[in-house]
Amino acid sequence: MKLQFSTVVLILLGSTLSLCGLIVADLSSDQQALLEFASSVPHAPRLNWKNNSASICTSWVGVTCNSNGTRVIGLHLPGIGLSGSIPENSIGKLDALRVLSLHSNGLRGNLPSNILSIPSLQFAYLQHNTFSGLIPSPVSPKLTALDISFNSFTGSIPPAFQNLRRLTWLYLQNNSISGAIPDFNLPSLKYLNLSNNNLNGSIPNSIKTFPYTSFVGNSLLCGAPLNHCSTISPSPSPSPSTDYEPLTPPTAQNQKAPNHKNNFGLATILALVIGVIAFFSLLVVVICVCCLRRKKNSESSGILKGKASCAGKAEISKSFGSGVQGAEKNKLFFFEGSSHSFDLEDLLKASAEVLGKGSYGTAYKAVLEEGTTVVVKRLKEVVVGKKEFEQQLEIVGRIGSHPNVMSLRAYYYSKDEKLLVYNYMQGGSLFFLLHGSRGAGRTPLDWDSRVKILLGAAKGIAFIHSEGGPKFTHGNIKSTNVLITQELDSCISDVGLPPLMSTPATMSRANGYRAPEATDSRKITHKSDVYSFGVLLLEMLTGKTPLRYPGFEDVVDLPRWVRSVVREEWTAEVFDEELLRGQYVEEEMVQMLQIALACVAKGPDNRPRMDEVVRMIEEIKHPELKNRPSSESESNVNTP
Repeated sequence: MKLQFSTVVLILLGSTLSLCGLIVADLSSDQQALLEFASSVPHAPRLNWKNNSASICTSWVGVTCNSNGTRVIGLHLPGIGLSGSIPENSIGKLDALRVLSLHSNGLRGNLPSNILSIPSLQFAYLQHNTFSGLIPSPVSPKLTALDISFNSFTGSIPPAFQNLRRLTWLYLQNNSISGAIPDFNLPSLKYLNLSNNNLNGSIPNSIKTFPYTSFVGNSLLCGAPLNHCSTISPSPSPSPSTDYEPLTPPTAQNQKAPNHKNNFGLATILALVIGVIAFFSLLVVVICVCCLRRKKNSESSGILKGKASCAGKAEISKSFGSGVQGAEKNKLFFFEGSSHSFDLEDLLKASAEVLGKGSYGTAYKAVLEEGTTVVVKRLKEVVVGKKEFEQQLEIVGRIGSHPNVMSLRAYYYSKDEKLLVYNYMQGGSLFFLLHGSRGAGRTPLDWDSRVKILLGAAKGIAFIHSEGGPKFTHGNIKSTNVLITQELDSCISDVGLPPLMSTPATMSRANGYRAPEATDSRKITHKSDVYSFGVLLLEMLTGKTPLRYPGFEDVVDLPRWVRSVVREEWTAEVFDEELLRGQYVEEEMVQMLQIALACVAKGPDNRPRMDEVVRMIEEIKHPELKNRPSSESESNVNTP
């Protein structure tokens, strides 16, 4: 028996050592692949790769490793002076690579076929080089962004692109790509540019919704949003399966030639007159629009300016406002523990789109070059000075340490611009999970998911109250400010902003989350936040909206309506129909309704504290916790 046990131990030990050896070998093979690349491709002196004992993960320019330093997952070498061809046995051997950025260099020749097919590759930025030859195929099924624009690629678009279900960005413009466009049916594709190539045939229905600028510069391409295919002359030797409509037979053209010739002068004159009138009309419209834009821009001298780009997205402008001093340029303040992998210049040149315009400003979703996505909030009507601004955000940064509070990564302050930078939450907001796209085909939010989200939100608010102090409130709790991760964890956003803003003294009565006593922004207390959270609970239970949003007109005074229904003992009528069609526990729903009604009590003193609300929600799912000491409950709330 002892012999068998020792044998097992030796086997396990040998397996462990073998596994460690494999890990080292993986990192070593990554290093050798990079050295092969550096030795074969001329580069600037900044590329400090050498075969020495220094860790490639911490000292090599442009190299990013995973969290435990065992594999290379990112290679960022934009504009570093690379030239020549990429050897086959180099980058393609980095089989854990996720991000590859080699744009704006002098790389040429064929792109090795084993690079885009790296199984883990998600982002490939190879634009502004002189690559030639065919576009490699196959490609990684995880590919999210591919930019090979401004090169010299030839041949057709690989059919394998039709299978890239995660592809969101596809930029192939300014190459020499020919042939027909594959019938893309990519659910994630949002940004597409195929302009200035040699593509022909008709544009597939699956991508006709992209703008004109995504296809312009392909003289043999037709169909919406370009000209109708019948107006395009076919190539000299059209294929049998051409999508062009047939022209008039030669014999018919010859028969009608005399009449056509006689009427040519009048038709030309009429066309010229109409064209001139249309031109001058368009010129007047353009001048008016330019004047309006110039006036609007002169009123706002900010550094964030939304511009429509060729792919229908927005861009954040690189230019600074007139009030930004030279010493303040490119200066973001990062909070402790936040990533410093980007600066203000990176932020302003990132592709971006407007997420929404709220009461405190406009939020932009910005995608940085390496694939990192952040949210930039441009504040409006900030009335405090720089010192007060920084002191308030210091508190906000500290509160953001809690997993259920939106963490503030960085901020920018100047005379004319105040920017906040947050992580991007892929799950959206609770509002759209509850109310978005209701109807056939929608996957409703089930009961357990709703409880998980609201419990997380309650913990976040309770932490805000305990960490911020008796006078630190949220003041704007609503379902659009509860953001969701892909794992359905919730985060409270817009924390600590009201004291910075020039909010009106009298609060809007149209806000269905507002407590009755909160008629003045200075009268918001912890118990006012509790009332707003109670309305949030009722929104989750009923599926009805307490605040008017564009496209959502069914607005209800939730506390009053629920009280009237419960008073008539029609409690089942309260609950969301989507909840009743799924799996739920009626007893739990009734208990949650009682908690919500306690939170929306008219008198502030009759409402529970947020830490008590957390405890009550936890007890619904875990009744065995009812007899625990209150101090334990509070520690669960306050501990990040």
